[in-house]
Amino acid sequence: MRKTVLEVAGLRRAYGPVQAVDDVSFRLAEGGSLGIVGESGSGKTTTARIVVGLEHADGGRILVHGRDRGDRVRGRARRLARAREVQMVFQDPFLSLDPRTTVGGALRETLRLHFPEADHGHRVAELLDQVGLGAREADALPRQLSGGQRQRVAIARALAVEPAVLVLDEAVAALDVSVQAQILNLLADIREQTGIGYLFITHDLGVVRCVTDDVVVMRHGRIVEAGPTAQVLAAPEHPYTRLLLESVPRPGWDPQGIAAARRAL
Repeated sequence: MRKTVLEVAGLRRAYGPVQAVDDVSFRLAEGGSLGIVGESGSGKTTTARIVVGLEHADGGRILVHGRDRGDRVRGRARRLARAREVQMVFQDPFLSLDPRTTVGGALRETLRLHFPEADHGHRVAELLDQVGLGAREADALPRQLSGGQRQRVAIARALAVEPAVLVLDEAVAALDVSVQAQILNLLADIREQTGIGYLFITHDLGVVRCVTDDVVVMRHGRIVEAGPTAQVLAAPEHPYTRLLLESVPRPGWDPQGIAAARRAL
């Protein structure tokens, strides 16, 4: 049985009277892939941002390899070590890349911060090769790359610090379908090679079906269903999970009927 790399227990976060995340708990195994799925406003992105450390929780615990990420750490080295544990890839990598810095420069900056004694040139080439890019892309600015290439750069930069967990927040949602498939295949290869754990945040059940071992379904900040992906998608127990599956466009799909069913839940 694989060890747990990430454990989230009783997570809570409120914005005024709105409970964005309400008693959310799940586990991710080493080398595993867990999907958190739900519509806009379900609390999935807030959960991801808390796990990464971009937002604070009002309650609950987050542990990576059994270490509580809520514990106060002192010293620059320990803070950097904490930051390396969990990395995030966003939906639009263009917003997270410096438009004035080349791809190679961005990767070297990350490496200099976290591994000042490393051979940065060799590691940059290694990272680019890992995500299917090369010397040409290393010298390019973000605006000179396609959306798929920029997302590969964002993945390479996240991998540069050798995280235990990679959080992917709608990481392929803005890409064309063919490019989505390429990025998802790339991520599957990287997981197999490195043993990294993935936390996929998405509204796309197709992505969940393709790349996750387990899935958590969220609605209004709470988990309404969880389990192995194949089992949950084949025989959903909660009405909201069934509604999400029925909402996937297909021949004979009735968007008005789906909207009425959603209001009734």
